[in-house]
Amino acid sequence: MKTKPLGAFGATVLIVMVFVAASANVLAPFDPVEMHYSDTLRAPSAKYLLGTDNFGRDVLSRIIYGARISLYIGLGAVISGTLLATALGVFSGYFGGIVDLLIQRVVDAFMAIPGLVLLLAMMSVLEPGVMNLIYALAIRLAFANTRIVRSAVVSVRQNQYVESARAIGTQTWRILLFHIFPNVTAPIIVVATISLGGTIFAEASLSFLGFGIPPPTPTWGSMLSRTGISYMIIAPWTAIAPGLVLSVAIFCINMFGDALRDILDPRLRIRQGK
Repeated sequence: MKTKPLGAFGATVLIVMVFVAASANVLAPFDPVEMHYSDTLRAPSAKYLLGTDNFGRDVLSRIIYGARISLYIGLGAVISGTLLATALGVFSGYFGGIVDLLIQRVVDAFMAIPGLVLLLAMMSVLEPGVMNLIYALAIRLAFANTRIVRSAVVSVRQNQYVESARAIGTQTWRILLFHIFPNVTAPIIVVATISLGGTIFAEASLSFLGFGIPPPTPTWGSMLSRTGISYMIIAPWTAIAPGLVLSVAIFCINMFGDALRDILDPRLRIRQGK
């Protein structure tokens, strides 16, 4: 709280976001897909705190349920992508040679394609849906973070305790599980935390472009795309509310990830004299 106030604030907002997403059924004043045709494009009021959209749906309720979708997809993609990146990075960094060469050339091929273009290509092949969106985001995230894990494994592999374990004939899987992996968990946690904000933004971008979750499921990106653009002039709350929530959520998650990196990175601790 004292040394990293922005990180603590980001962690607090993330906890609140998780609570809101988990309690959406209780906190949302209306059903997110319920239409009130007599209250279309209503300005914020006591009944509709953030107004309504062109179908008379409560914007606040859709934002609350959108937090659930964003967190579910973001956490699912980050966990899956981080596990895949860890497996690829550990094998590539520890074994080296032809294994490292093949894995890194595949990573180079995927990294040569811009992230959003790669996601659009995968989602154009896959059917729109939550799980397919998680798979696409996880694959993109895995190839983006494999090299970070690999570099951490390469530095740990040179330590004497790993050489000693090899010398006494310790099985490879035991070395990877008990000597390599525990010593690279800090950068993995940091990478996963920092990637959460970017993953939520990528999901919102895909939904904004029409390649995300199909309607009427509420997502922050689709609220900006379908209603926000069309009625931004006559009903600005339909775009400002989801855009502001999305910006604050990503900012706070990134601040929390930066603070976590500073805390867990031993090189930064040494540089700061801690």
